[in-house]
Amino acid sequence: MYRAIQTFLVALCLLVSCLATGLRAQEDIRPLVDALGANSFPQKIEAVEALAASGDAKVAEILQSLSDGKLYAPKTGGSVYLAAPTDGAYLDVLTGAPAADVPGNLAKIKLNNGLRGAIGAALSQLTLLSPNRAARLAASQDLLKDADPDNLALLNAALAEEKDIEVKATMEAARAVILLKTDASAEDKKAAIDTIAARGNRDALTILTAALENAPEDLKPAIGQNIASIKTSLAVWDVAQNIWYGLSLGSVLLLAAIGLAITFGVMGIINMAHGEMVMLGAYTTYVVQQTIDAVAPGMSDYSLAFAVPAAFLFTGLVGVGIERSVIRFLYGRPLETLLATWGISLILQQAIRTIFGPTNRQVDNPSWMSGAFEFGGLAITYNRMWIIVFSLGVFVALLLLLKRSKFGLQMRAVTQNRRMASSMGIRTPWVDALTFGLGSGIAGMAGVALSQIDNVSPNLGQNYIIDSFMVVVFGGVGNLWGTLVGALTLGIANKFLEPYAGAVLGKILILIFIILFIQRRPRGLFALKGRAIEQ
Repeated sequence: MYRAIQTFLVALCLLVSCLATGLRAQEDIRPLVDALGANSFPQKIEAVEALAASGDAKVAEILQSLSDGKLYAPKTGGSVYLAAPTDGAYLDVLTGAPAADVPGNLAKIKLNNGLRGAIGAALSQLTLLSPNRAARLAASQDLLKDADPDNLALLNAALAEEKDIEVKATMEAARAVILLKTDASAEDKKAAIDTIAARGNRDALTILTAALENAPEDLKPAIGQNIASIKTSLAVWDVAQNIWYGLSLGSVLLLAAIGLAITFGVMGIINMAHGEMVMLGAYTTYVVQQTIDAVAPGMSDYSLAFAVPAAFLFTGLVGVGIERSVIRFLYGRPLETLLATWGISLILQQAIRTIFGPTNRQVDNPSWMSGAFEFGGLAITYNRMWIIVFSLGVFVALLLLLKRSKFGLQMRAVTQNRRMASSMGIRTPWVDALTFGLGSGIAGMAGVALSQIDNVSPNLGQNYIIDSFMVVVFGGVGNLWGTLVGALTLGIANKFLEPYAGAVLGKILILIFIILFIQRRPRGLFALKGRAIEQ
């Protein structure tokens, strides 16, 4: 018991000692703070520099308040006060407590360009030496953009203390850019050029291109060589970036087309309302998100986990309803099914306009789908990355359903020979209904994904229906692997054509290519086999 009391008293003494030390440290800089109210600008600049050199944690806040015009002092000099949010009230600069015995002749401390520059340099120094890594990185990036030679000494001091690899690399790049603006030796400038070129990005290319104009003749060959090397590297990364964009577009086309591949392949139905199933899935996502925000706001980051099954079930039921009420009467009459499903698409669009209005609806991205990151020279957004993962997951799940389940076996039997399947006891009407519902449900899940990258509007599905048909026909009607290859191929081809031909002309060229391809291979890349299909 005695030892416990003794330990407690020792800890209490240490705490009091630390608090007293902190208060003494603050009081040690009070004369420097009060010197900010001097009438002479050189004296104010000296006070700013002395405060920055003190290392006190409160200094950055004080200098920021001075820069923002929140510090006041008597016109004849004296104690400096901080303006409180309440009009006419003042606070102690160091403690933040309400100030007592405030003089009546306070005036805002005036600034000039020299003092502002000193404050900026002091704040940069304090930020570069901050214990906060994010603050140091942001300050380093600011110095890289400004490249002010006056900050060279400060940057050298910060580099000597920096341990973080990324922050240090940014500081070294900023130092190299500054050196190119100074009278440094040719060897130092050559090393600076190599440091900048090592970054290999577009900013480095811009910096070196600008430096080439005013560089000495002996440095121009090195700068030119590095510029050519960066351009070659960027050209390779541009190709990789276009492939990534193509895969991203291809994953969207895969989601939109995979349901159509099922219905078109099994039943031969030209479903012009397929795009509206995608649209219904997007609006289901909107409704689910609004409901979760109202009932359980803390679960908003997980709204997509509820939206995916909800969209699948809702659009699947709508698909079954359409098949049972309209399409089952039109089998073997493709023109009538095309016209009927086109009419259904118009009805669904108008119904959504009546319920939700014609304007776009906002569907927020969850935090884990927001933002982007860099991988080498690639800029990758999280929402596109997760959509690619989601589309491949849907593809694998559907492939397992068709290959490993009784329903999948029946569906494949109906696809290959409907009459034989019916004679073997398979209820082909229900296979048709469930297949149409499955295709519609997958289209609804595509709408969930598209709500994260596109506007949720009554016309959402119309933007993808033509591309979906092109993917299905190109890949092979009813073949999932053909749909996958077709979607990714057309997505990548689109992204490579757009920079040269434009978005519209690029799609026209893709369409012409598909027409010519179908002339040679009428059944697409991967044609299904079966006696009924051969006929």
